[in-house]
Amino acid sequence: MSRSIATRTGDDGSTSLLYGQRVPKDHPQIEAVGTFDELNVALGSVKPHLGTDPRSLALRDLLTAVQKNLVALMGELACAESDAARYAASQFEKLTVADLHRLDREIAELEGRGLTFGGWATPGANARAATLDLARVTARRGERQLTALPAHGRSVRPEVRQFVNRLSDLLWLLAREAEQ
Repeated sequence: MSRSIATRTGDDGSTSLLYGQRVPKDHPQIEAVGTFDELNVALGSVKPHLGTDPRSLALRDLLTAVQKNLVALMGELACAESDAARYAASQFEKLTVADLHRLDREIAELEGRGLTFGGWATPGANARAATLDLARVTARRGERQLTALPAHGRSVRPEVRQFVNRLSDLLWLLAREAEQ
């Protein structure tokens, strides 16, 4: 018989961090991990709106790479501060400066195309743009939660904050491109 996902250990309103420490389900780290899980789903929801042209295929690959980065980010956030060094030494995949640079290159490429926009965006011009904007606002919420974690005793590597900030910017540009 296979193991059930329903462990019932969370019935009391708590959940486990990566190395077993129990925290309330509304703990700031769990809230942040949940937001990045939502972002992962939001990025996945963009994919059905992509075509089969080379640019769409490249965007699909980029979104998939970012989704893998988000899994790594969630793993890092899902351990207690006391286990941060253990996580850093582990073989778990982690966000790197190279991941940040990939986003910077994508932003520069989009800005180099001469996208036109003025002021605040009004999302919803089409389904692709709307899903990208939904992902963007989810990323911004995650960024705010990352910023709050040190006040709750959980440090956040600068590369993680920078990655999420760049990702938000990239998603904004991608949504504007999808509108045009």
